[in-house]
Amino acid sequence: MLSQVSKRAFSVRAFSTSRVSLTAPPPSGNNSFNDREKAQEGAYIKKHEAEQLAKLREELAKQKESLNKLEDQIKDIKN
Repeated sequence: MLSQVSKRAFSVRAFSTSRVSLTAPPPSGNNSFNDREKAQEGAYIKKHEAEQLAKLREELAKQKESLNKLEDQIKDIKN
């Protein structure tokens, strides 16, 4: 009977109810490095978004030009 109890005790699955230790960021020892890295990432993201915005504005200008041409064609057909 004692051997069955000891086997059951080892077959119990061990787990942690706290996931904080798995998801918490590691302690930072050098804040200036982290700050500089965040600043560089922010600058990269800002530059990338500016490039995307410029492309979208260019496409919008082309679409407006196309729309104006079509409206002119409609006016010509009506007259």
